[in-house]
Amino acid sequence: MRQLRALWTHGSTALEGNTLTLGDTMFVLEYGLTVKGKPLRDQVDVQNHARAVDLLMDIVGKSRLDENDLFELHKAVINEQSRDIYKPVGAYKREDNGTYRLVGGRSVYHAYLPAADVPRAVGEWLVDFNRSCKADASQDEAADAYVDAHMNFTAIHPFYDGNGRIARLVSNIPVLVAGYPPIVIPVESREDYMKAIWLSEDKGDASAMKTLVRDCWRATLDLVAEAHESAKSASA
Repeated sequence: MRQLRALWTHGSTALEGNTLTLGDTMFVLEYGLTVKGKPLRDQVDVQNHARAVDLLMDIVGKSRLDENDLFELHKAVINEQSRDIYKPVGAYKREDNGTYRLVGGRSVYHAYLPAADVPRAVGEWLVDFNRSCKADASQDEAADAYVDAHMNFTAIHPFYDGNGRIARLVSNIPVLVAGYPPIVIPVESREDYMKAIWLSEDKGDASAMKTLVRDCWRATLDLVAEAHESAKSASA
């Protein structure tokens, strides 16, 4: 579990630009010490994400995810006092947001769901999401549930910041409920990951994300399989 927590934390924070290596991440989480020469903010972000993973594991034990769970996860990931009423921590965004993407050599603005529509959209997302959490789900069903939850959540983009980290956390709940290790997107797959999100949001095509998720999942599936084999050898 410690290995999975570190791998998950490193992957998700590195996708957001965190400069810590996997070794740095494990050092910070295992010993609570700082890494010389690395930004303190990056080390704080790693600790925040690890706390969010712990919180998520508690949520997995519940019967369903609710709005307050999302707010608590957002507080854990951001873990700072908001000094801007339009950038609240543990609450939905209060102004519209979007991002720029390169399309055909041109910079194109992509708008996310307007702030006024977020509460309704998240409510509908939660209904569909909780239906997808099945203890008897197959690997394919769990992977598809991850993709659907992630793509629909990021399309809403309910928070001013931290949406990607929250999406990669909560989308793993159906995976964990079904008894599988989390799906972790490594920083090496960042370009493919961003392209897959763009294809889903702008073209309605989630096939690239489905392929990427299954490829990336192999790392944690293999890690757990190796742990089981080691346990068998130790008890033989």
